[in-house]
Amino acid sequence: MDTAFETAVVDDYVGALAKTLRGPRRARRDLLAEARDGLYDAAEAYAEEGLPPGEAQARAVADFGPVAEVAPGFQEELTAAQSRRTAALLFLSTPGVALMWGVLWQIFPAGFDVAKPAWFEVVARSVDLIQMATGLVGAAVLLRLRRTRRSRPLARLLGLLVWLQAPLMAALCGTLMVSAGLALSAFPGYLPGQVATWISLAFWTWQLWSAARCLRSAGQVPALSR
Repeated sequence: MDTAFETAVVDDYVGALAKTLRGPRRARRDLLAEARDGLYDAAEAYAEEGLPPGEAQARAVADFGPVAEVAPGFQEELTAAQSRRTAALLFLSTPGVALMWGVLWQIFPAGFDVAKPAWFEVVARSVDLIQMATGLVGAAVLLRLRRTRRSRPLARLLGLLVWLQAPLMAALCGTLMVSAGLALSAFPGYLPGQVATWISLAFWTWQLWSAARCLRSAGQVPALSR
């Protein structure tokens, strides 16, 4: 199995399999490497029985199964891996961002304080509750993934949750920023506030990106033929 010619059959098969899969790059690479190594081992066993290298590889590939039959199992593993990453991100980052802003509001300079509308605290509390609920969903999905092999519904749940709440959170947070008036007009010059804002935007962008990958992975339909 040392020459390009001798590995062509296995490499072509693994390449065809790779084209059907979507998921975390490292997990995808590891799955494909595992499949390639298994096929090489099987082909070597057939070669030791006296089959020519090309025929030995063809036999190993035939035993492994058509791409259309093998790919769904591989894709399920990749979808589970992406779901775990997204759920962990929500579980850790969303409550963390809420806590960060809660602390900042407590230590916000008294000189910037202004009278707020009656509904201000209600909206602020709603933002906190949405963030905490999102974190809890992430934790629940992490636990569920330990007990089930059906990862696609969970991946869709995470993806839709993040993308549907994004415009709502943007509206609520924007309303808070505008309604705080003078206090928040000075807030951008307040270094901790600037840092917190950029941290929040970074985490929200990361969550949206990860959720989009969940939806892509969950919606991936492997090719029906090689």
